[in-house]
Amino acid sequence: MGNGMIATFVPTQTRPNPGTAVLRSVGLTGPAGRLEAVVNEGAADAPFAALVCHPHPLGGGTMHNKVVYHAMKALNAPEWGLCWPVLRFNFRGTGLSHGVHDGDAEVGDVLAALDWLENEYRRPLVVGGFSFGAAMALNACNIRNQVSAFAALGLPTHAEGRDYSYPFLKNCTFPKLFLSGDHDQYAPAEQLEQVAASAAEPKRLLLLPGADHFFTSQLEPMQQALTCWLKEQ
Repeated sequence: MGNGMIATFVPTQTRPNPGTAVLRSVGLTGPAGRLEAVVNEGAADAPFAALVCHPHPLGGGTMHNKVVYHAMKALNAPEWGLCWPVLRFNFRGTGLSHGVHDGDAEVGDVLAALDWLENEYRRPLVVGGFSFGAAMALNACNIRNQVSAFAALGLPTHAEGRDYSYPFLKNCTFPKLFLSGDHDQYAPAEQLEQVAASAAEPKRLLLLPGADHFFTSQLEPMQQALTCWLKEQ
């Protein structure tokens, strides 16, 4: 898998100082209608804009999910050193978003969000997602294939009675981070290693020791791993 891609991430003990960011509500036009969304504004000179996608709606996932929120803070809040504008939205049929849950068509929702971000900020895009959101966003980025970096948090291999496979990863040449707990119940480490091994370079797999699928009690180490990787890019 090249260049020591598989690693166990050991977080530092330094805790960032608190910060604030401006939040505004926006409406996206998706294939199934209006998509409820919020954007945390970043620094005026931010070099990137970012999107973070939420986990499975039928499991209670929304754009306010804890993992999604903490990933957004890592990309947006001044104390983490990036200060990018970050968009979150509710997939179709979730919250105030129009349409009904499909399970595959949500890829189109991600593409609509990417279009909005590109038109709004006119700068390169970084994309991330958690669980189902990571799967849908990864499919969308394969179609678009023009993102600057992609971070898959808790990318599933089997969840909610469904198998997830990613044969297109061999063609995805943008930088990719696969960040999961080494006790992820929806993507056992050995399965995720196989998924990552199938992906084109550049790529990295980071496993947080003792963390489960939801990064329970491991949200700050997740943020540290995410921001460290992005800064390397």
